[in-house]
Amino acid sequence: MKKPALSNSSTARERISENLKRLRKEMRLSQEKTAELADFHRTYVSQLERRVTNVSIDGLERLASALGVDIQELLKPVDSKDGSPIP
Repeated sequence: MKKPALSNSSTARERISENLKRLRKEMRLSQEKTAELADFHRTYVSQLERRVTNVSIDGLERLASALGVDIQELLKPVDSKDGSPIP
């Protein structure tokens, strides 16, 4: 079975990882504080940012809420060169 083509080269896991890291740093939050706000174990945010684990839709909603953004912000395409969101 073929994988569906993405509009760019980043996978959902890469998008979530890069956007989570960017948004968290913009808000000057530690990984531990972000996890606390989203009601996750303190190491979970690190695992997501390192692409070690997957996140559920419910988890994405909790992260978005903790960061004060819409869930779409976590899924925005990112530039493969610098991790910034593609407009």
